[in-house]
Amino acid sequence: MARMGKEKKMLLFLCTGNTCRSPLAQVLAEALLQEAALSEWVVASAGLSALAGMSASSHALTVAHTLGLDLSAHQSRPLTAALAQRADKILVMTSAHKEVLLQHFPQFASKVSTLKESCASMGDVQDPYGGSVAVYMDTA
Repeated sequence: MARMGKEKKMLLFLCTGNTCRSPLAQVLAEALLQEAALSEWVVASAGLSALAGMSASSHALTVAHTLGLDLSAHQSRPLTAALAQRADKILVMTSAHKEVLLQHFPQFASKVSTLKESCASMGDVQDPYGGSVAVYMDTA
């Protein structure tokens, strides 16, 4: 699909509730892209089971702040077909997320991979929900 005008490419991070892993991945990726002066990408996040409008978890906020990042304006959002269509690359946290996503939207298979697959690594990014700040830091 050809892009109109100067629309930026979208990198979408996807987890379950969009309050821990994917928001952290989003702000980390934004910082890395800014540092590398790669301005052609926009980064977003969503959740397979997210409720719209939830803030990032308190530990995610703490970890982001510790890393010099800001999640204070984060509002969770559920994945929609339109958002998946808009994304150029969708990075999910676990193989289970990938499986569920592809059951609902098989047409997007070519743009979906786990975060670790995209880094040529194996395994999942485990959910830190309910864990300590240290667990969240390890997740980040």
